[in-house]
Amino acid sequence: MGMIRTQNFQQTFRMLKLSKSIGTNRFFQNSSYHILSGTKTAKELRVQAFKEIEDIKKLNPNFKPTLKIIQVGSKPDSSTYVKMKLKASKESGVNCILEHLPKDISEAELLNRIENINADNSIHALLIQLPLPKHLNETLITNAVSYTKDVDGFHRYNVGELSKKGGEPFFLPCTPNGCMKLLQEANIDLSGKNAVIIGRSDIVGTPMASLLKNKNATVTVCHSRTKNIEEIVSKADIVVAACGKAQYVKGEWLKDGAVVIDVGINYLPDSTKKSGQKLVGDVDYESAKKKASFITPVPGGVGPMTVAMLVQNVLTAAKRQLFESEKPPHITPLPLHLKRPVPSDIDISRAQQPKYIGKVAEELGVRDSELELYGHYKAKISLSVLDRIKDRKDGKYILVAGITPTPLGEGKSTTTLGLVQALTAHLKKPSVATVRQPSMGPTFGVKGGAAGGGYAQAIPMDQFNMHLTGDIHAIGGANNLLAAAIDTRMFHENTQKNDATFYNRLVPKKGGKRTFTPSMLRRLQKLGINKTNPDDLTPEEIKKFARLDIDPESITIRRVVDINDRMLRQITIGQAPTEKGQTRVTGFDITVASELMAVLALSKDLKDIRSRIGSIVIGSNNSGEPITVEDIGCAGALTALLKDAIKPNLMQSLEGTPVMVHAGPFANISIGASSVIADKIALKLVGTPLNKNDAEPGYVVTEAGFDFTMGGERFFNIKCRSSNLKPDAVVLVATVRALKLHGGAPDVKPGQQLPPEYTEKNVELVRKGVSNLCKQIENAKSFGVPVVVAINKFSSDTDAEIQAIRDASINAGAEDAVATNHWEEGGKGAINLAKAVIRASDKASEVKFLYDVEAPIEEKLTTIVQKMYNGADIELSPEAKKKIELYKSQGFSNLPICIAKTQYSLSHDPKLKGVPAGFTFPIRDVRASIGAGYLYALASEIQTIPGLSTYAGYMNVEVDEDGEIQGLF
Repeated sequence: MGMIRTQNFQQTFRMLKLSKSIGTNRFFQNSSYHILSGTKTAKELRVQAFKEIEDIKKLNPNFKPTLKIIQVGSKPDSSTYVKMKLKASKESGVNCILEHLPKDISEAELLNRIENINADNSIHALLIQLPLPKHLNETLITNAVSYTKDVDGFHRYNVGELSKKGGEPFFLPCTPNGCMKLLQEANIDLSGKNAVIIGRSDIVGTPMASLLKNKNATVTVCHSRTKNIEEIVSKADIVVAACGKAQYVKGEWLKDGAVVIDVGINYLPDSTKKSGQKLVGDVDYESAKKKASFITPVPGGVGPMTVAMLVQNVLTAAKRQLFESEKPPHITPLPLHLKRPVPSDIDISRAQQPKYIGKVAEELGVRDSELELYGHYKAKISLSVLDRIKDRKDGKYILVAGITPTPLGEGKSTTTLGLVQALTAHLKKPSVATVRQPSMGPTFGVKGGAAGGGYAQAIPMDQFNMHLTGDIHAIGGANNLLAAAIDTRMFHENTQKNDATFYNRLVPKKGGKRTFTPSMLRRLQKLGINKTNPDDLTPEEIKKFARLDIDPESITIRRVVDINDRMLRQITIGQAPTEKGQTRVTGFDITVASELMAVLALSKDLKDIRSRIGSIVIGSNNSGEPITVEDIGCAGALTALLKDAIKPNLMQSLEGTPVMVHAGPFANISIGASSVIADKIALKLVGTPLNKNDAEPGYVVTEAGFDFTMGGERFFNIKCRSSNLKPDAVVLVATVRALKLHGGAPDVKPGQQLPPEYTEKNVELVRKGVSNLCKQIENAKSFGVPVVVAINKFSSDTDAEIQAIRDASINAGAEDAVATNHWEEGGKGAINLAKAVIRASDKASEVKFLYDVEAPIEEKLTTIVQKMYNGADIELSPEAKKKIELYKSQGFSNLPICIAKTQYSLSHDPKLKGVPAGFTFPIRDVRASIGAGYLYALASEIQTIPGLSTYAGYMNVEVDEDGEIQGLF
């Protein structure tokens, strides 16, 4: 590199030490100079970086610092610099990706590409190779790079932070930082020294001045308009030349012992060189070395350091991302201003000012690129977050279920919200509630919303209960497309008798060529036809492929609507003259009863939901063979309609703790729980790094529909089988009111005043009714998980009644039984419950399923009835027996199963309270949700679209003059 050999650095340091000891005002009293070798120091830094990366990989195998370089055009000098960066990155263990873009790329296209890279979590650093073509605004482009990836240090944030006292830029610009590193390596004390910088560029001069100033040097910046530069330089202890003028600074300008940092890169003609030119700096090296104590050569000085510091910045960016990914969520709670008496739910929700949802996401550890905003207070979380945090250990998984309830409900959702508010806002434990999205049917019907209640609810309550981000509407649209596709297919098959003509219309020519769709290819594979060219099928194969021959009586898909519209329970379709007599009797379900909603709840990712949708059995052909959505040919379209619905929704509780709201499968005929995806994301977000065994995990609190006999059993046997997630504890919600009902108190009816037995002290009724609670504790413990009882306390409950419940719970095997008052006090009222849950979840547990899925359908049903319901046996109707035989023949008998029954009794009869025994449980029908992956039996007439009462919830709803919704509950 043309470097002059001089005394080594050790001798230099000794001389520096000596000069300080004799109190000289100059670095050296002689003209001996020492080369500041950027080549040597840069090599040492690359070796250090490589070793550090390898050391981190031992604990984090997926650690891969990655730099993306964007080069616009192909200028030779830029290409040379890029090659240097690629070489240095490789030697340092940094993954460097070069992306060439055309010279004439538009500014908008380049900005869009930068934005995509900003959002790519696998890229830690982004560098725009300068200079850019003149039609591109360099300031705009460099500022478009995220300041967290701006390893050049050019973003306005990094520049601004560097320039202010006490600022904290994410990155220091590489060349100035390299200069400072060389000064540091030479052990040069900068405090109080007079430093002169020649050149005021944003890349070197200006940031160099800030760095020197921050080391307490006295800094003068000279430029083209500065007068008497020679005189200013002559007084400098340190000279940084960065003006872009070849050999501009002369040796006679320097004072003896000055430190000279030459940043210049210039080419001069030189006939002795093969290239015809030589590389020189901004300093006349030959004359300057006679006066300098330290001097950087060109080449071999600052240049290698620039690239080395770039590598250091990339490594810093990757380590910072790793550190951020390993930090537990830090959630700042919102204060509650409690009022007595407790206002309505909507008034409480409206009185609280929520955080912006972006802040909730940031505190939880969700990045901007993983968040899709839907206004200020709700957002969707991209599934890409799971790829980023997939290697984390899961947090603790808590299931909230309940005893057999009254028609008024016992407060499971309120307890779920109160528990997370207590865990996070009061005990400082990271937690997330994962809950179902409410249907507008119950919201406008009798039940009301499902956001919790009192001072334990998700907010904004009106947005939570109405529309949210449109997931239920997406399910409705997809379901109704499927229903239309089924009827349309039957219509065309029945009205087009010629197989060849029908086939030609089913697989039409486009541009003179026919091709099979992906769904068609899957159907051909299912039929054993190994052909991909539509013109190659024989007439027999054409008929086999094209004719689905659907039996109308077997169709299980009904249209849906998200309203309790009882008049749609049974309808006749196809009555228009255009339908040529293709009429049939069908009906509507409420949207959340669609199998697509269950598929959404149980899917793991987009690929899984596509597969499950294709597997949905819509009915049978006239030979009894199952017909699937894949056969109909619309699985891809349905997936397209649900591609956004598959992303969980993020909201918050009244105390600002995160709440994920996703999916809402109908609790009677499905799992009645929120989505697997939401649980998986939440568990990773509050989880711990794999390599930190002492890290404390956070908590995910989710809820099962109805009582444990129904919702809890399905949660374990269906949802947990599908997700491979195992709860660490179960919370059973009980009330004095419900236990008095099971103890013999009069029936509770919605909208009617409670009988006095419920508002007056009656310990004896409670003691009689706790048998139901004890049976539910037994049910929950049978799955091998610790149980905590949450006694949701009402103002009329007495200490003696609460104690009776607590004593019975402990005797039945519960870890604890805790009275809570979260409805009135928010998280503060559930602190003791949260502490009990923490203790219970730390106990060892081993989840056990109730039955083997390979067991016969009849055996699985009998097991549920005997072990969960306390019944004696099952009784199958002829229709149920017929269906069971059909599913056996179709290969569906090895699926888990749930039972649709009343939620008001352990049995099939809502009048049987407490713990009835010895009854025979009637099964009138068995149906299949093959895409969702389970069967379900019907114990009685279950309405899959509820009706509205005489006085319904919608009657209370109004919108005030400011557009605020009133009257929701």
